[in-house]
Amino acid sequence: MLDAAVIIVSWNTRQLLADCLRSVCNENRRSGLNVETWVVDNASTDGTVELVADLFPHVHLIANDHNPGFGAANNQGMRAAAAAEPRYFFLLNSDTVVRDGALAKLVKAMDERPQAGMAGARLVYGDGRFQHSAFAFPGIGQIAFDLFPMPPRLYESRWNGRYPRRAFHPDGRPFPVDFVLGAAMLVRAEVAATTGGFDEDFHMYCEEIDWGWRIRQAGWEIIVVPQAEIVHYGGASTRQIPAQSLVNLWRSRAQLYRKHHGRFRNRVAAKLVAMNMTRKAVKTSDPELKQAYKKIAAIWHGK
Repeated sequence: MLDAAVIIVSWNTRQLLADCLRSVCNENRRSGLNVETWVVDNASTDGTVELVADLFPHVHLIANDHNPGFGAANNQGMRAAAAAEPRYFFLLNSDTVVRDGALAKLVKAMDERPQAGMAGARLVYGDGRFQHSAFAFPGIGQIAFDLFPMPPRLYESRWNGRYPRRAFHPDGRPFPVDFVLGAAMLVRAEVAATTGGFDEDFHMYCEEIDWGWRIRQAGWEIIVVPQAEIVHYGGASTRQIPAQSLVNLWRSRAQLYRKHHGRFRNRVAAKLVAMNMTRKAVKTSDPELKQAYKKIAAIWHGK
């Protein structure tokens, strides 16, 4: 039985993935845990598959001939790793670097809290700046923050789904949250099995929010372990297709709202989004963005 199966989904992030895998290998050696790693590549064209095969022959490699999406690829990796009977799945983005002791601290925190089904780490950007790694479930308020100017001091507040930065202090104790960012998540294998993993209808974005919602509804706690630090560069794959990524984000948000909110909240959110995106389409001179804004408005209108 493994202590943890590391699952990394990649798409055209060759060098970042190499750095990520090196950090995982180093952490595995230091931690003393029994760990194996699976990379699921979503049809990269930058030599990712060849790099993994050449430099990391001990890593289990799954090379897809198409891109099934982030959630589906993670599920694919967890299904493949399940045969090794891991206690935990450690889901990592390819644009992360695991700091010393991070995985060991996550496993220890979960071992000490049998009611916890998932744990996230303290995330920092590549330059060391703080990065929010956990949020409250989104409602109308957070939609408004994404669409309209708000007083700067409120962006860090619970009104915008944020937890206090002081809670993430490196010496802080684990604390409960609604959901953790999908860049780094340690989940109990039994929780993954009983909740079904990611909903594969979400191609990219919001899949971790939906899963967190279902885990919480199943009675499990979700925590952040501030002493476990992971670097997350962020957006390495999505920057390759900015306009399409914007559409993907708001399409997934529409799916999330329809799945987890009632008719009234959906109606209000749809009107706010459609009105704002229509106005953006009129103002922009970028033809790709104009088309993206129009498409988002149509999605929220239910077309």
